[in-house]
Amino acid sequence: MLLCLFGHKFINLVIFREGMIITISGSPGSGKSSVAKVLVQRVGYLRVYAGGIMRETARERGLTLEQFMEYLSRDAVLEKEIDYKVKEKAYALEKTGKDVLVEGRVHYHLIPDSIKIYIKVEPREGARRILKDLQDAQASKDRNQKAVDTIEQMVELNRVREETDAQRYMKLYGIDHRVESQYDLVIDTTQLTIEQGVEKVLEFVWKKRGKSL
Repeated sequence: MLLCLFGHKFINLVIFREGMIITISGSPGSGKSSVAKVLVQRVGYLRVYAGGIMRETARERGLTLEQFMEYLSRDAVLEKEIDYKVKEKAYALEKTGKDVLVEGRVHYHLIPDSIKIYIKVEPREGARRILKDLQDAQASKDRNQKAVDTIEQMVELNRVREETDAQRYMKLYGIDHRVESQYDLVIDTTQLTIEQGVEKVLEFVWKKRGKSL
């Protein structure tokens, strides 16, 4: 058992021999990727990032993320292929005894035995965070999405993207990723720092795994 400091509190962490999978879904600008990156750095989870695969595929085709998502709406085979590759990679890593963090909108459904986490944010705050990110050259390149000038425009862009994604997932898998009752833990990061979000995830995961001993 290890005693680790998270924020200003010490909590006990049990070392488990068997791997586990955590799936993270959520709304635009909620800090999903930021939380995931800190968890990887701090705890050593292996990250499988579905959004990164999507963005890289779009970039290779000379498309923005929005253009690629529109393309996927007409090519269900390609989207399912990407989704299942993520799932297969996560399970393969788990079998080696590693703890795996999957960041993807639909993987809570595709990996039903995972610890399912949904991270949300108030739309204007999410839009503000994304606009701030887009001011950084590297972050803008990583996001590979349509540029806008105002928070209001970004709120609308996010709304359209969320609705388009939800319609696509309903056709593909019969699910709506926004329904919070599907998740083990829901975190609203509107008033939270990234560190506070990370602490909430870690404390929940520890309690969840402790009950299974």
